[in-house]
Amino acid sequence: MLRTVKHMEDYVISATDGNIGHVKDVYFDDETWCIRYLVVDTGTWLSSRKVLISPISIGQANWADKQLPVSITKAQVENSPDINTQIPVSRQQEIRLLKYYGYPYYWGGYGMWGDSVYPNLMLTGYVDLVSRPNDEDPQAVKAVKAEQHQDDDTHLRSCQAVIDYRIHASDGDIGHIEDLLIDEETWAIRYLIVNTSNWWLGHQVLIPADWIGDVSWPDAKASVKLTRQAVKDAPPYNPLMAVDRKTEISIYNHYGRPGYWLDEEQHETAKSHPSTA
Repeated sequence: MLRTVKHMEDYVISATDGNIGHVKDVYFDDETWCIRYLVVDTGTWLSSRKVLISPISIGQANWADKQLPVSITKAQVENSPDINTQIPVSRQQEIRLLKYYGYPYYWGGYGMWGDSVYPNLMLTGYVDLVSRPNDEDPQAVKAVKAEQHQDDDTHLRSCQAVIDYRIHASDGDIGHIEDLLIDEETWAIRYLIVNTSNWWLGHQVLIPADWIGDVSWPDAKASVKLTRQAVKDAPPYNPLMAVDRKTEISIYNHYGRPGYWLDEEQHETAKSHPSTA
């Protein structure tokens, strides 16, 4: 199921012993277009301090009641590393935060989340191998390699900040970002909802996020290698209708490109049957 970023604003984040606060923003990785953290306003109990919550900790969502349960306690949140969400989050800060919660690093693997496409699978059989590496253990080697990326440039971006970015096709502007569609299982940003009203009145279309090429963050503009005519002829987006797999297939078939789900299925099959990969 796909959800819009705007739809998730003010969702309640529930710890194992009470509510933490409300979602105010979402940070995504601009290399993989994957949601890495929810920015949560803790309200009065922590003097409106904003904290970062990883999808690794999120359980089965209650979409009807706009509630996201997390497998951490309020005390853990209260004592978590203080991160200023008004400035870019560094990789060192991420390492400190993930270590605090006992989570593995999401980078350094072959998948979107370590070696998987699902954040909750990262905790399966995980132990803190960074503190006691063993070169004979492949998991330990991965952990050490991930630690070596602590000085990498930050690639976290605010979803709120990219709303209204202009989208440029190969032969001209096609509109601006109205919202983002998130996969509730993988937390990947699957589509940009592009409003074409400044060019093609009254229409919205979906552009797969991983098709975006160059992004000029200072100019608030992103480019995609599609023609304006191809976009104009694409299936229109109806915000009142859920985007199901049938809708997605029609989009990818229109552009003559294979669906992302095929790659993910192959990835998970290769993991389950390494001898046949």
